[in-house]
This record gives sequence, structure tokens and C-alpha cells, in this order.
Amino acid sequence: MDRLTNTIRPYAWGSTTAIPTLLGVAPTGEPQAEMWMGAHPGAPSRLDRGTGETSLSDLIAADPEGELGAATVARFGPRLPFLFKVLAAGAPLSLQVHPDLAQAREGYEDEERRGVPTDAAHRNYKDPNHKPEMICALSPFDGFCGFRRPEEAADLLDGLGVDSLTPYADLLRAHPEDAALREVLTAVLTADREQMARTVTETAAAAERLGGPYAPYAALVHHFPGDPGVIAALLLNHFRLQPGEALFLGAGVPHAYIDGLGVELLANSDNVLRAGLTPKHVDVPELLRVVRFESGDPAVLRPEGDAEEVYETPIDEFRLSRFLLAPGGASRTLPADTAQILLCTAGAPRVGELELAPGESVFVPAGEKAELSGSGTVFRATVIV
Repeated sequence: MDRLTNTIRPYAWGSTTAIPTLLGVAPTGEPQAEMWMGAHPGAPSRLDRGTGETSLSDLIAADPEGELGAATVARFGPRLPFLFKVLAAGAPLSLQVHPDLAQAREGYEDEERRGVPTDAAHRNYKDPNHKPEMICALSPFDGFCGFRRPEEAADLLDGLGVDSLTPYADLLRAHPEDAALREVLTAVLTADREQMARTVTETAAAAERLGGPYAPYAALVHHFPGDPGVIAALLLNHFRLQPGEALFLGAGVPHAYIDGLGVELLANSDNVLRAGLTPKHVDVPELLRVVRFESGDPAVLRPEGDAEEVYETPIDEFRLSRFLLAPGGASRTLPADTAQILLCTAGAPRVGELELAPGESVFVPAGEKAELSGSGTVFRATVIV
């Protein structure tokens, strides 16, 4: 097993304090948004097996079956199928969705055929993979996820008392669920920008005055004045996770994180289609092709199991579980059939001979047994084969 050195991404929406507090280091004053653990080419973890530091991606490329296991390579190819992160939101992330596997392959092949540079600002598909993801809260964690039921969204809009929102509320009540949500989101994202900016300003003033369920939406305007994503977010459920609770986000589910610290586990992809709350490219036709216009309450996940608490999801590219190790408790030997990354978030647990502090992680290659002992909290990321 190998202790990992991980890259922290300084995205503008990141908290300036949450990741430094977890790591027990002084803040730099700059935003620290995500700590990446894994073999993504954008920021692979690094390790040293006695011959100098190398990237985990290079290590896997040199011996995929030895590092990942033959079953993992046979099913997912010669790369680590997941990316593990610590995510610290100090400001809202973009309102976004991710494609399913068929959409990602189709979109990627189309942009490749048209010669769109991979690093172009208007490129939608960086790779031909889907990006299901899970966020598990380490602190109270706020965001938006999935569509409200159309009548609930209409009532929320009407409650603001903003005349320019009335046509959207009327549309939500006039059509079947999926058609209503599609029509309103399309109308919001294609509206005249100056007119929409005025609507957003009026909406923000009303939301700040009313507070309560409108407070999360009012906060968006301070970061994105005039952005149609503010109105689009009113169509979505607001959620708050407590520590240990999680959400799984499948393809086509619109979402945006607002504030909080969590661990995120996702398929190894960077495909994002944005609907707003961002200065980045918004491709409305492609977004509407990918969004799933289904409403319902967010399904909050809680871990199940005894020694190893598992967060159950419907996909196999990743599997997230948690160990709460009590002082004086029995050690636990983990299965060795697949590669895994172990992350400490509290206490001073041991993985074999390695003692971990909060924020530290290790990579355990397939075939190597890992024994957990000591006390603290350890999250385990692996795959299902």
C-alpha cells in the first residue's frame, strides 16, 4: 500500500478554510475547492515505492492488471474507473448535468469528428465516459438536486410575487410533468438576457425579503447577478445533508452544490453540461438533450452495514463505504480483489503499518490485503466486479 500525495484544485467557488481545517494546516487565504485522489490525467495522485515519486496514472499504465486486478481491467479497461475527492464548497457551483454513457460517446465522437479542440471553452465532452457521482457530507452540506414537482415549483414562483415569473408558473400548471418542466427550463434559458436580468433582480429582492425557503435562492444572486440559472434553480429541490448522509446523482439529474465539506466519488470523467450559475459555456440545445425531466424528492442515502457501512448505488464504477473505528476495537481486513483508495477523515487509524491523519489517503493495489486498526473514520473507494 502507498501513501498518496494529492493535488488541491483552487477553483474560485472553493472554501478558503474547510480543506486546511481537515488537514490541520494554516489556510493560505486562497480558495481550496477539491482534493483529487486517483489517476485522472488532470491531476493524478503521486506516490513513492522507493525509486522516486511517480504518478498513480503512470503506475497503472505500466501494469494495469497488477495494480487494478484482471477483473477490473476486463470490465472497465486499463484505468482506475473512479475519481475520489474531498470537495469544499464556499460558494455555489454551476448548475449542471452529466450525460449517460451513450450520450457521452455520441457527443465525444461528434466533437472529435468536427475537430473541436479538447481544451476549447465551448467543448462539451472531454471524454467518451459518463459521470455518475455521489456526495457524502462531512459537515452540513447544502445544494440543489432534481426537479421539484411542477405544482410545487409553480407555488414557489407565485409566492415571490414577481409578475414576470407568472407565465412560468402558468406553464408549470398547464402541461404534463415532463413537458411542463422542459418548456419552462427552455423558456428561462432562452429568454432575452436583459429582460431575464431584471427578473433575476426582482426575484432576488423578493427572496431576501421573504427568507425561509427562499433564502438559498437569494444567496445565489450575490454570486451570479442576472444569471438565468437563478430562476432555473427555483425549479429544483433544495437539500441539506447532515454528516454521514449522501446523495447519488445519476445521468441527466440537474444539480448544484452551495456550501459544505464532503467526500465525492464519481466515474473517471470530466463531462459537464451547464445550465447556469457560471461564466462558462452554456450549450442550451445539448443540455436539453441530456436533462431528464423527472420530478421527485432527493433520495438521501444513509450507510448500511455493521463493520463496513456501504452507500448503495445502482452503478459499478465505484463503491463507497465507511468504517467507524472505535478505540480498542478489533482490526478489520479488507477484501483484496480490486484496487482501493482509503481516506481518513477523523482520528488516527492505521492501514497496515501506516498511520493516517485526517485528510491523508492510501492506495492499495489489487491482491494486497489491507488491515484497518486504531480509531477514527475511514472512507473506502473501490469498484464492483
